[in-house]
Amino acid sequence: MKYTYRLEGLDCANCAAKIEKAVGKLSGVREATLSFITQKLYIDADEIAMPEIILQTEKIIKKLEPDVTVKRF
Repeated sequence: MKYTYRLEGLDCANCAAKIEKAVGKLSGVREATLSFITQKLYIDADEIAMPEIILQTEKIIKKLEPDVTVKRF
């Protein structure tokens, strides 16, 4: 299952790379791609694991970029 999130307020390319890497390592995630230019995070993951992936992703983002707002498309 593929999910797309908009990360409003993302202003650090290095942090974007760190977020992408950390989300990609989560259990159940097949692939995570974060486009700094469009501020979109694409996650290809197991649908059953997605609720936990969402929670962990939001924790990762808040830790690395506390002012970013996460919105699902």
